[in-house]
Amino acid sequence: MTHMTHMADGGNSRMAWDEWEHLKTEVTARQSTEMRLNQLPPGGGGGGNQDLVVRQDDLGAVGHEAFMLYDQLGKQADIAGAGADDSGSGSTMRAGAELKSRHFAMGSELENTVSVWTAQVKAVRQACAHISNHLDYSAKEYAKEDEAIGAVLRDRGGAAVPVSRLNEYFT
Repeated sequence: MTHMTHMADGGNSRMAWDEWEHLKTEVTARQSTEMRLNQLPPGGGGGGNQDLVVRQDDLGAVGHEAFMLYDQLGKQADIAGAGADDSGSGSTMRAGAELKSRHFAMGSELENTVSVWTAQVKAVRQACAHISNHLDYSAKEYAKEDEAIGAVLRDRGGAAVPVSRLNEYFT
């Protein structure tokens, strides 16, 4: 059985139990191969005496992409201002007002849709700006910290001491 079965008691539907179990198994299998955040892949990896490495180029690239998305959303996702007339009213809002003036309920809904869309675009743009600014700040701060740590932590020969060796001084 591959689809929901229709019961004869007025349209109630139920899924066969074995099919349900099969679908749950498929979803679980897919989830194990999807994106993993803040964890190692199953089966290990990591560990050892590796230093935390932050490359300013990586931070800069992600920050730049966030800035580009911010800019692109401002230009391409503005449905409220698209087709603006001399008064600044966009074509979608004018269409909503026209429908509303002719007593179509859809006019109010269209205006509401534009308002919600505009608020959501603003929220995403703010998030992009925050990411971009934070990564720019982080890249600069990490560079300062690396420089300060490098100036202080030297071994007897004058070479910089890697962060992974700091634990040796605390045991």
